[in-house]
Formats: sequence, structure tokens, C-alpha cells
Amino acid sequence: MKKNILFLPLLCTAVASAQTASTHREAVNFSKVEITDQFWKPKIDLVATKTLDACIYQTEVKTARIRNFEKVARRQGEKHEGIFYDDSDVFKALEAMAYSLSTHPSAAMEAKCDAWIDKIAAAQQPDGYLNTYYTLNAPDQRYTDMSMHEDYNNGHLIEAAVAYYNATGKRKLLDVAIRWADHFDALFGPGKRHWVTGHQELELALVKLYRVTKNEKYLKLADWLLSERGRGLAKGYTWTEWKDTAYAQDLVPVREQSEITGHAVRAMYLYTGAADVAAYTGDHGYLICTSPAASAPPAAMKGSATTTTFLTSRPTVKPAPRWAWSSGTSG
Repeated sequence: MKKNILFLPLLCTAVASAQTASTHREAVNFSKVEITDQFWKPKIDLVATKTLDACIYQTEVKTARIRNFEKVARRQGEKHEGIFYDDSDVFKALEAMAYSLSTHPSAAMEAKCDAWIDKIAAAQQPDGYLNTYYTLNAPDQRYTDMSMHEDYNNGHLIEAAVAYYNATGKRKLLDVAIRWADHFDALFGPGKRHWVTGHQELELALVKLYRVTKNEKYLKLADWLLSERGRGLAKGYTWTEWKDTAYAQDLVPVREQSEITGHAVRAMYLYTGAADVAAYTGDHGYLICTSPAASAPPAAMKGSATTTTFLTSRPTVKPAPRWAWSSGTSG
């Protein structure tokens, strides 16, 4: 089978390849940006007027995603419905609703968000843990399988919480996210338990939490999660059953990676998180192309717009096997 080679620019191209200690990069809050062009604005309007209604229907009626949070809060021994990463789709929808509120203010939409947030907050455990699948089905098995999306789900919780806080100034979901992040940080990190994110997302989310709270422990935790990869530390079905370390970009440490392997969504979350960490730390392990040879665009990119910052100078993309593809929204 013919293999296609793709050269991937670092997603965060605003980060200079030779960042110095005196250089500071700051993300622009989406609530401060107005998009008025003829390509994106009609799509943004369509999301606000049509797509979000479909998301709400899927979340509340078509699936049990919201009902799972209600079950946890009732504490009546009910079982989880759906797949183990369904919580993430609630958080993704909330994030989209928050973005929409900035451009299309709606009292009804904001009230819907607040109602969901109340259900989410009621499902959070006293120690800060939040996951409907494990809380309902196997509370004694928390954090025993790194492939089971506990980190991924709550990465999307953090993104939704930051987005809703930025859009409305309301802290309730942000406080839920902070409680979970503090809970996770108490368990994992230097001198504590190891953790390799089975589906990357938490790394970039923690940087967003750092931006809004200014608490450096979240940035340090994101950096530590990146450093855990490629060291044979992972435990979970991706590694033990599928026996496919490359699927989760865990073959070698991130700073040493020269190939993009496996699941495309996991990879993009990983390298976006690495770019975000590098933007704040100036870590040249992630800003690797500081030489003219590395920063020169490869031949395959001639004639196209050029960039000078690459995570690796010539990454090769290797697709995941078809049998490993998932029909779900997470994978």
C-alpha cells in the first residue's frame, strides 16, 4: 500500500522558534473577537440557530448523556447508559453553547447551560472526582485503565468551564473544573502516581485553566503529562489488548518524536498541547527548529504558504489500522 507523507506545521505558529525569556505570548479571549467575514460568519450563525438545538436534543432526549449525571446525583444505584466517554459530549456541547452566547446572546440558551451545569455539579464526588461511567458502574475501578477517557472527559469539562466563564462571567462550572483538576493533581505528578493520557486533551485544557486562573500548577501539570509519554509507563486496553503503543503516540518521548502515528485526533490534541506549553515555558524541546536547515520548508511544501516553526522537522504520518477506528465521537 502506498504511504502518503505529510509535513505538519506546529499548530501554534504564533510561537517564535527562538522564543526568549523576555517574550510573552498570550491567547486572545474568544469573547473579545468578532468575526464578520462572508465565509465563517454564516456558519457561526447556523451553529447558533440550528446546530445547537440538534446538540441539545441529542444530549437530553436521544441519548442518556444528561440522564447519567442525574442518576449520579440521585444516588439510587442506577447503571450508566451509553459509552464511557459520553460525558465529554455534554461538555463539548456546553463549550459550543458558550461560544454562541458571545455572538448570539440568548437568555434561553444561557438558562439551558445553567441547568446542565447544576446537574454536572451535583454529580461531582466529594473528593472532586467526576465521571458518570465509573461512579455508576465501578467506583472502585477509578484510574485503573488509562485508555478509559477519565482524563479526556475532564479535559473537555475544563474547556467548557473556561469558555462559559469567559462568555458569562459565571464561575460555577469553572469551580467544578478547578476541583477536579486539583483532585487529579493531588494524585498524579512528580513524586506521585504516573499517568499517560490515553486520549490526549487534558494537556491543552490545563493550559487554558492556567490562563484563566494564573495558577502555575496547572501549566506544570500539563508539561508533566507531556513528559510521561514514550517511557513505557502506560496501562490500559490501548496498550495491553490492542498492543498498539503507536496508536496513542507513546512510542518515544514527545521531544524525540519524528513521526506522527496512530489516531489523528489524539495526535492533534497532543501537539496542540505541546505548542501551548511551549508558548508559556519557551521549552526548546518542543520548539525544535531553531536552525535554518530545520526551519526551511520541505520540498513537498514548495509553492504553498510557508511556515518556519515545526514540532519536528519532517514528521511522517502513519495511519491507524482500520480495525482500530471507532464509530464514536471520541475514539
